[in-house]
Amino acid sequence: MEQTPQPEQKVASLAAAAPERERRPGLRAIGVAATRLAGPIVARHGGGALVRVKAEWRSIIGAEIAAVTWPEALGPGGVLKLRVVPAAALELQHRAPLVIDRINGYFGRPAVTRLILVQRNLPLAPPEPRRIGPLSTDGEAAIEQKIAGIADPELRTALSALGRAVLSAQAPDG
Repeated sequence: MEQTPQPEQKVASLAAAAPERERRPGLRAIGVAATRLAGPIVARHGGGALVRVKAEWRSIIGAEIAAVTWPEALGPGGVLKLRVVPAAALELQHRAPLVIDRINGYFGRPAVTRLILVQRNLPLAPPEPRRIGPLSTDGEAAIEQKIAGIADPELRTALSALGRAVLSAQAPDG
């Protein structure tokens, strides 16, 4: 009676029979290798949570606190390093539980357990968006002429607003 090989034995014999792949120069996909290298580093520095917190900082924490703070790093164990304007540091120290609650409420889990306050000036804030001022009569007429043939009222309104924004951005500041 002949014994049939077990699945593990088949795999081992196929692996032994397969020739070793040659190393060939050229382009190869790097995604898997990059993930293996970057994964532990990203996890050590707070993972994607810090990026999400920075992107939504003002909406998470509120305008008042966001005006005097900026998240710098999220360490192991949920320790958030927070840059604070020196004049607001004492008040923020007392409001730390509120800050932690708001961040954890945003994530829906306890992502931050403790704050470390670092008194420094904040990084440069993004510039305020330009206000769209009134256009000249020529500009208004040009926009109306361009959108005159559009039947959809919502599309006409959107294109009109876009035209005003473009023309006001091109106008010299006065």
